Amino acid sequence: MANKKIIIGLIGEIASGKGTIYNYLSQKYDVGYHRFSTILRDILDRLHKEINRENMQKLSTILRENFEQDILAKVIAKDVKNDQHKIIIVDGVRRFADIKYLKKIKGFKLVYIIADIEKRYKRVIKRSENSGDKTKTFDDFKKENRQESEIEIGKVGERADIRMDNNNSFEELYKLIEKII
Repeated sequence: MANKKIIIGLIGEIASGKGTIYNYLSQKYDVGYHRFSTILRDILDRLHKEINRENMQKLSTILRENFEQDILAKVIAKDVKNDQHKIIIVDGVRRFADIKYLKKIKGFKLVYIIADIEKRYKRVIKRSENSGDKTKTFDDFKKENRQESEIEIGKVGERADIRMDNNNSFEELYKLIEKII
């Protein structure tokens, strides 16, 4: 790895395993971590607004429509360039605008994580990261997967450097991650 950085951009549908990949890598390596939703969560928290998927999507839309479509990507790319870690994870890539600047950074690889919708739904209920997750129905979850913030994921994922299937065990996922590193 010498002086080279490994920058892994994670793209995947809701609860596909992006956070699991980060958790694994952070336990084994000294990694930098930048998450698109952190920007949104920080703003919502400062505004004393509930942190849920609907509010994050509204805020993302407001920012992108009133500044530029790649406003969050510019912030993340700048953060990644300033990060001194040898391994850097960028979590939550969703749009082509999100990779516009990241693809220009040496060492960047886009990784598309896929998992069946039923498994992803069970993960959302179990982790309950956002308010309302615990009581979410499968129909609610399917609707969320069709919202504006989610519709480009598959198309952007097709351009990924690496595709990972996360429908199996943690051990199998960890082996795939180690291959990337």
